[in-house]
Amino acid sequence: MVDKLVYSPFAEPGLLQLLRRRGIDSLVLTGLEADVCVLAAVWRGRSRLPVVIATMRCAASSDQAYDALLALYHLRFSQQIEVADADTILACWL
Repeated sequence: MVDKLVYSPFAEPGLLQLLRRRGIDSLVLTGLEADVCVLAAVWRGRSRLPVVIATMRCAASSDQAYDALLALYHLRFSQQIEVADADTILACWL
C-alpha cells in the first residue's frame, strides 16, 4: 500500500518502486475527479508507464470539463495516452 498525500500518486516515490517490483508495465486509470486527481496521475504517470484511461469510470466537476479532458487526451496526447471504455479494457484481459 502506498498512501497518496497529494493529487498525483506518482509524487510518492514508493508507488513506482512497488509497480516495478511487481512487474507492472502499464496502468488503467479511473477516479472520481478526472479534472483533478486523475489528470495529475496521467500527467506524471504517462512518462513512466503506458496509461489507459477508463472512460465512463471517471467523473469531473462538470460535464464540460470531462468532455474537454477527453478531447485533450484524444487530440493532443493520443500517442502517449490511450482512452477506452471499461468494457473494452475488460475484454482485453479476458
